[in-house]
Amino acid sequence: MHSVDLLTDAFDRIRDAVHPAVQGLTVDQLAARLDGEANSIAWLVWHLTRIQDDHIAGVAGTEQAWTAESWADRFGLPFDVAETGYGQGPDEVAEVRADGSLLTGYHDAVHARTAAFLATLDEAELTQVVDDSWDPPVTMAVRLVSVVADDLQHVGQAAYVRGLISRL
Repeated sequence: MHSVDLLTDAFDRIRDAVHPAVQGLTVDQLAARLDGEANSIAWLVWHLTRIQDDHIAGVAGTEQAWTAESWADRFGLPFDVAETGYGQGPDEVAEVRADGSLLTGYHDAVHARTAAFLATLDEAELTQVVDDSWDPPVTMAVRLVSVVADDLQHVGQAAYVRGLISRL
């Protein structure tokens, strides 16, 4: 198995975890927060998808699905179109309300773009520097693994919150 195959499998696993995290929940359940500082399932899934969309489009040199496919309009959030959720506080988290089909639809669109991009890569391209503002500079492989790690953390948090909400 090659590195690109491993990355593809990792992004598939993220998609496969997003769906059950939101499936069958109401908009209110998806937006529920365990306290005033906590993230909701809707915000977690929106944010992890925005980060994936932003970072993959960045290394692929393409427009994000968020704008190219009108997901920003469909969500209708009161944020700048470039917002990914990074660094947002409790007030912004509360603004993210969406039904499960919107969240999974956007995630599936981003996943499809991610899979298509990964299919174009070879092992040598994974060593290319994509961000030299860090020390050491960030390679394609490091950027992709960073997205996988962030997404897996957030989808795990969403699944945990779902478990807690189901007990209320």
